[in-house]
Amino acid sequence: MSSIYNKTDNEIIISRINQLTPESQALWGKMTVDQMLSHCQAPMDFAFGKLPIKANFIMRIFGRMLKGKVFGSSEFKKNSPTAPAFIRTEKYDFEVTKKGLIERINVFSEMGKQAIKTTNHPFFGELTYEEWSQMHTMHLDHHLKQFGV
Repeated sequence: MSSIYNKTDNEIIISRINQLTPESQALWGKMTVDQMLSHCQAPMDFAFGKLPIKANFIMRIFGRMLKGKVFGSSEFKKNSPTAPAFIRTEKYDFEVTKKGLIERINVFSEMGKQAIKTTNHPFFGELTYEEWSQMHTMHLDHHLKQFGV
């Protein structure tokens, strides 16, 4: 599997992002392309320690029960639930938002595991650096496939 810490893997992800246009349409789901680009930044901002999120007790228990299933897969299922803090309903500047996502991906390439400021995921609990990489890589791949790239 690709690694969010690997520059070559990230160049492939970035090349897919660069295939998107403001007119790109989702193959499933409700988000527009600009909302998706913003949405993909949120989990990274959490990992970087810039977006505090707390899950309630029930969600943490549920998340820990699903952790093995999610990380045992190579992709997220279509229309998977989204944390409320990650939901995007506004309109965003496509170019600015695309640039912001690419900048965040490059942080992982440049800093590697040191980019992760917390290993405690609000839903899944404690994650290894490899699990963080898998989650971010799967999340980006999921949404890029959603928009056909």
